[in-house]
Amino acid sequence: MSAEERAPLRVAALDPGREKCGLAVLERTPAGAPRVLLQRVIETAHLEEEVRGAIEAYAPALLVEGNGTTSREARARLSRALPALRIETVDEYRTTDLARRAYWEAHPPRGLRRLLPVSMQVPPVPVDDFVAVLLAMRYLETHG
Repeated sequence: MSAEERAPLRVAALDPGREKCGLAVLERTPAGAPRVLLQRVIETAHLEEEVRGAIEAYAPALLVEGNGTTSREARARLSRALPALRIETVDEYRTTDLARRAYWEAHPPRGLRRLLPVSMQVPPVPVDDFVAVLLAMRYLETHG
C-alpha cells in the first residue's frame, strides 16, 4: 500500500513520570506525515482524567506509552480507569535528548542565549510533551 493510500491513524502517547507526564495525540495523514493534534505536560496526579479527556476529544486508536521507570504504575492506573483502552509500549531510548533538540527547534533561543550552542542549554520548561510526540512518531513509523 502506498503512502497516499494509507488511512488516517490517530495515536495518543504518554511519557509517564512521577510528578508530570507528557501527553500527545498525533494523526498520520493520508500522505503519511504525522500531524500533532494535542501536545502538553500534565500532572501525574490527574493522569486518568487527562487521558480520558484526550480519548474523548480525539478518539485515538490506541495509547502508546514510554517504557521508563514509572510506566508500569501509569499503565496499571490507566487499565483500571479505562479498561477498553488499548495500550502499547514504545522504547524511550534517547527521547529526552531528542525532545530537548525539538524544543529548541520550536523555540529558538533569543538575545544573548542565541550565541550559546543549544546543546549546552537546558530548556526553561519541561519537555515531557515533546517526548510524548516522539513516542507517537516512533510508533507511527514502525506500524504504518
